[in-house]
Order: sequence, then C-alpha cells, then structure tokens
Amino acid sequence: MNALKYIVVGFVFGIVLTKSEAVSWYRIYEMFQFQSFHMYGIIMVAVVTGLIGIQIIKRINVKDIKGLPIEILDKEPGSARFWIGGICFGLGWALVGACPGPIFILLGAGFLPMLLVLIGALLGTFFYGLLRNKLPH
Repeated sequence: MNALKYIVVGFVFGIVLTKSEAVSWYRIYEMFQFQSFHMYGIIMVAVVTGLIGIQIIKRINVKDIKGLPIEILDKEPGSARFWIGGICFGLGWALVGACPGPIFILLGAGFLPMLLVLIGALLGTFFYGLLRNKLPH
C-alpha cells in the first residue's frame, strides 16, 4: 500500500508530460532543429523548479520520509565525465526521440516500438555497469 503513492505520482507525471507534449517525437525533433521554444521552455521550468526546491531543502533543513535530514553533497570536480555523459545522453535522445522517462509513458500509450528503445536503454545501462570501473570518473 505504501507504493500506491508513488504509482499515483507516476501516473500524474505521465499525464502532465503527455499533455504538455514533452513526449512528442515531433516536439523533440523541433527542439534539436532549433525550430521551437516549446521543449526549451519545459526544460527551463524544470531547472528553475529544481533550483527552488534545492534551496528550500537547504535553507529550511527539510527532512526525508523517514525523518532524517536531507544532505546534498557537493559534486566532485571534473568536467570530462559530464561532457562525455551529456553528449552520449543527448545523442541517444536525439536518435530515439525520447529520454528515459517518456519511454515508459510512450509504452503505456501503446507505442510498441518503444519496447526496442527500452531494451536498448537497459542494455546500455547493463554494459555501463560492466565497464564502470574502467571508465574515467
């Protein structure tokens, strides 16, 4: 029963992303062609919301679901891994037309070819796990 709230939030998130057209291949294509502001606007709203949320957590000392204080650690220095990871993520997003969250939303909406994308994402994650110790971090 405890998982029910997460399932409800997932459904609401899926509905919001679908209604805002954030899962639309056409909107993603427009974004990568610099033809529309739509997706950039959605991303900016998400960044600002996250920024405000993090500041609230830090300043008010918000506690997690178990009552423990939320600690946000500083990131380790190094930019190569962020550039490489960002380029890989962006290329995959551009080629497939969906980032990881919308894969499930599109599958739920009945777009069965996204099953191949999900399998590819899972294989990529698996191979990253195998190669993680050999990669620069």
